[in-house]
Amino acid sequence: MSTHLAYDFPLLSMFWTMLWFFLWIMWFILLIRIIGDIFRDDSLGGWGKTGWLVFVVLLPFVGVFVYVIARGRTMGARETAHARARQRAFDDYIKEAAGGGPARSSVDELARLSEIRARGDISEDEYRRAKELVLGGQAPKTASTATGTGDGAARG
Repeated sequence: MSTHLAYDFPLLSMFWTMLWFFLWIMWFILLIRIIGDIFRDDSLGGWGKTGWLVFVVLLPFVGVFVYVIARGRTMGARETAHARARQRAFDDYIKEAAGGGPARSSVDELARLSEIRARGDISEDEYRRAKELVLGGQAPKTASTATGTGDGAARG
């Protein structure tokens, strides 16, 4: 009577090989995530980060298990906070790049219009209409202060 082991059957041997291969891949992914979490955590000081890093690198199996037991509960919260901070930074960058910068004054707009007219890209009539639009945005405010018919004069 002979005993058959799992490696005596080629399909089962391949299954066990694949299982061990994927377990090793999962292990390295977990190790990389833990090292990233150690560096990302702002509540740990320099010595704390160094201690955890040495523990995880020198004794990887024990270090990873102890880290997951001791600090695993808050790993997800730190990951989420980091992702939200990255998203906010990206949104701020997009707003800045899309023209959220300082608004142009009417003087800047008029200078730009004058340059466009000087190049011949717009006609004199188009320049006059654009100039009226630029000054039209400022006209009510400047007219009421110049004539003294603003809110203060109407009440007094």
